[in-house]
Amino acid sequence: MRRRDVLSAIGAATSLPLFTPRLARAQAARPLRFVPSSDLAIIDPIWTLAYVTRNHGFMVFDTLYGLDEHFMPQPQMVAGHVVENDGRLWRLTLRDGLLFHDGTPVLAADCVASIRRWASVDAFGQVLMAVTEELSAAGDKEIRFRLSRPFPLLPTALAKGNPLMCAIMPARLAATPATTQVTEMVGSGPFRFVAEERIPGSRAVYSKFEKYAPAPGNSSFLAGAKVVHFGRVEWHSVPDSGTAAAALQAGEVDWLETPSFDLLPPLLRNRNVAVRNVDPTGTIGVLRINHLHPPFNNPAIRRALLSALDQKACMTAVAGDDASLWRADVGFFTPDTPMASDAGTTVMSAPRDLEKARRELTEAGYKGEKVVLLGASNIESINAMSMVVQDTLSRIGMNVDYISTDWGTVMQRRTSNQPTEKGGWSAFVGTWSGNDLANPAVSVTLRGDGKAAGGWLESAEIERLRTAWFEAPDLSTQQRICRDLQMQAWKDVPYIPLGQYRPQAAWRKEITGLSKGFPLFWNVKPA
Repeated sequence: MRRRDVLSAIGAATSLPLFTPRLARAQAARPLRFVPSSDLAIIDPIWTLAYVTRNHGFMVFDTLYGLDEHFMPQPQMVAGHVVENDGRLWRLTLRDGLLFHDGTPVLAADCVASIRRWASVDAFGQVLMAVTEELSAAGDKEIRFRLSRPFPLLPTALAKGNPLMCAIMPARLAATPATTQVTEMVGSGPFRFVAEERIPGSRAVYSKFEKYAPAPGNSSFLAGAKVVHFGRVEWHSVPDSGTAAAALQAGEVDWLETPSFDLLPPLLRNRNVAVRNVDPTGTIGVLRINHLHPPFNNPAIRRALLSALDQKACMTAVAGDDASLWRADVGFFTPDTPMASDAGTTVMSAPRDLEKARRELTEAGYKGEKVVLLGASNIESINAMSMVVQDTLSRIGMNVDYISTDWGTVMQRRTSNQPTEKGGWSAFVGTWSGNDLANPAVSVTLRGDGKAAGGWLESAEIERLRTAWFEAPDLSTQQRICRDLQMQAWKDVPYIPLGQYRPQAAWRKEITGLSKGFPLFWNVKPA
């Protein structure tokens, strides 16, 4: 699409003229225009791990607890809780005045149904439910957990800000199996989803929920008061990064989630634009692997890739030669966080040896089976890493069928556990915020339970170590377990880390109040 066409479409979306000074408009008529890193293809935050859907989820839905800027859980929809019976009984009381977007009150029964739906697919939720003997609604306001043993991480689990958030929705919607998408967006969050204005591949629209009941206290990341200053927020999908950057400089959009690195210099020179890294944990690229079907159902074939894939090459493809923007010594936990270590990382940091990888493939029994590698062409960082992976796998002798498509299609196809000849897949490149790989509780792909999040890997040892981490008595024991867990991951290869980079966000200086971490739309206001 040409730049002129995109800008015209954005202007037509709100029937406002282009290049009109925005601060002269009444706030009610001034939308906040945001360009996400990918299109909102899936709207159910329990059905997908896509970040764009998680970001949408926090606009529409609220959570019982919210993480503050120190990643500590604080009461959000709950007024508080009482812990009894030596930590084995939790009674959570809802705040007064909570309403869903359809005008119905939020009841404890809605929360119980929502927790059950979330916990059926979320790794942290599954750990919580494994120690839950009874989850019930004791009246309209009280949620009750009766546990088999103390679980002090209960509020942290319900507060998680990672994909598969514990979104509270009406019980009638929460009754939908987690394997089926919920398409009716009724939450109790600060924004309503304007379904009739959604244009897949182009636009999503949100309006302020006037009856939202903010939590008490100062706003802090996902906790506290969520104050909405814009009556309308528009997400515009602009696949071409250059077009999006031009629209930002022209004042036709307000905020780019992640402009490509090669477009940063002109944005930095524009006195009306701010550019900054808003996620101090960075973004980590990963090669996700399907462990069900050949060739990657063979762990020796998966291990052969470790000698070939080059984190430095992947990071250079994403962010260029400036090594201050990336690092290439990444293991299975986010660098510079408490659980990170150098255990076994030489397997990735040693000089790359394509001939060794080729020999290891042959010795492992690779016989030319097709590798269906999915690539997301509409996300530049993922597209860049995907092409490096495609080239590397081809050079070591793998029969690669590279399918370049949009991220929404990748997310849809990754749910298939069928063989490649029946619409399945072998591998794809994705990204995680560093927050989402910081420890075993939040790392949904460092699993060996045979579920889809990690490509259906079964590893009893990974699961044993993960369980031990939850039961560890102190930090030093957790760190020792994570070293062992990382060493086991180099053997089982649930996925392959491709490096860490530090993406930048860009926005017009006409807006302020952007949070650190990921895009949140409360507290953002005209300067």
